Amino acid sequence: MSDIHIRETASTSSSTPRVKPSPKTSAIPVPFSYTPSDDGTDENLLILLHGLGDTHVPFTKLGRQLKLPQTAILALRAPEQVPFLYEDSFQWYTSFDDLGELIERPNPTPALDLLTKVLKHLVEDCSWPPHRIHFFGFAQGGSVAAEFGIRWWKDHLQAQRADPSLAKTGGAFGSVVSISGPLLSYPTLSTLNPTPVLVVHNPPPAETALPAGAISAYRKAYENVVEKTSRAPGMPASKEGWEPIMQFWSRHLGRRQVEGLYEVMSGAASIP
Repeated sequence: MSDIHIRETASTSSSTPRVKPSPKTSAIPVPFSYTPSDDGTDENLLILLHGLGDTHVPFTKLGRQLKLPQTAILALRAPEQVPFLYEDSFQWYTSFDDLGELIERPNPTPALDLLTKVLKHLVEDCSWPPHRIHFFGFAQGGSVAAEFGIRWWKDHLQAQRADPSLAKTGGAFGSVVSISGPLLSYPTLSTLNPTPVLVVHNPPPAETALPAGAISAYRKAYENVVEKTSRAPGMPASKEGWEPIMQFWSRHLGRRQVEGLYEVMSGAASIP
């Protein structure tokens, strides 16, 4: 995993509490794990979405290992059991047909509806502003994160048309990182989503390469898309693999200046 170093930041003010209330199991209809920031300041929330056939448990461990400054972690488990399997193996949406074949054009609506409920709870009950909420998703989880960013933005644009006083950026999240997760839709937006996006993927001819046109599709939905390729399949597992992600977060994670708190930068202090 990559290294980081820290530097003192300029003073900033915030109307949200420094320590956020923990999410409630009664409000989130799937198993999850929430970890407050190690340094006692919950300025950012990183939501982790696992891939097809996994659970939130490994991503809970990952989030704790990252130890991102001023960043709480929420790892969610997908809502549906993968059919034909008897182990803990979950999917964000129906992914297989009755013959066990992958569905070519799946419908992510159930996952987006779930995340809408989760975000409503986080924003209204836990004091998280959307621009301080960041997503990290692997494969199917990356697709869901990116698709949800589009839905949230569309809902905001619709609300803004009804109430022009709403800020343009009110529908943007802090960032989205998608590891090998293409969009599932064909976005047509009159106003692009300003949420910063990082897409990390394996180039062809890798079996896990994104479909042709996948990055172009992202750029039809988001105005700030960074593309990085990786030769290593699966989740990042080395310093080299994590470096572009840590650099991306160093630019987009929020910072609240209080005594003893600093800005995350790529560089020198080792992360386990």
